[in-house]
Amino acid sequence: MGDFRRGGGGFDRGPREMHKAVCAECGSECEVPFKPTEGKPVYCRDCYAKRRKF
Repeated sequence: MGDFRRGGGGFDRGPREMHKAVCAECGSECEVPFKPTEGKPVYCRDCYAKRRKF
């Protein structure tokens, strides 16, 4: 049986396309690795980390 995770966790795909967004929590401009969807909040790295702790 082979190891199905041998691909390196997705790091072999090259650089991700980043999209500019404004954090819904602190209002700072940030970049996220996905296209923000209108109506859904986007958080900067720091605010996202704070929210994950709860």
